[in-house]
Amino acid sequence: MNKNELLDFVTPYYADKDVTHNMWHIGLVIKYVEKIVKQGNYAVDHDKLILAAYFHGFIYSHEKEIRNWLAEQRFPERDIELIARISRGSQRPETPETLEGKILHDAHVVEGETTYLITKSLITGTARGQTLVQTIDFIEKHVPDKNKCYLPETIPLPEKANGFAKSFIAELKEGIA
Repeated sequence: MNKNELLDFVTPYYADKDVTHNMWHIGLVIKYVEKIVKQGNYAVDHDKLILAAYFHGFIYSHEKEIRNWLAEQRFPERDIELIARISRGSQRPETPETLEGKILHDAHVVEGETTYLITKSLITGTARGQTLVQTIDFIEKHVPDKNKCYLPETIPLPEKANGFAKSFIAELKEGIA
């Protein structure tokens, strides 16, 4: 598969997204996919896993377009279905069904490691036009302890990020009260 054609297809879908959901984010998720595959010494269908990573940010809104593009690239229907399933499995509250889905899901959860969860949440709130107080409220209700990993190498990682996020938000609330 031609990477330039892939980038030509996916880039417009990420063009208007904030920095935590744009092509930079895709690169970060792929970095963590590669890290997890290496740590676990997993035998995976690497091409399908990477394709799913590129599609995960718009699979819900443009799955038909993704499937059509993959068909134009001459992927068999069973591969298209697997790529879509891996991609959808990366999102909360989905439960990934395949090893590749678990890797992509966990990479999406642990990207950026400890401090990134709170950083991403604050940036997303700003991008959505929320006030800081609204963002803090959203974070408290929807972010800590909502992420779960599925692989032995990644299961302990969200706990550290959640602890940091809770501590950060508590200190921030105290500081702006």
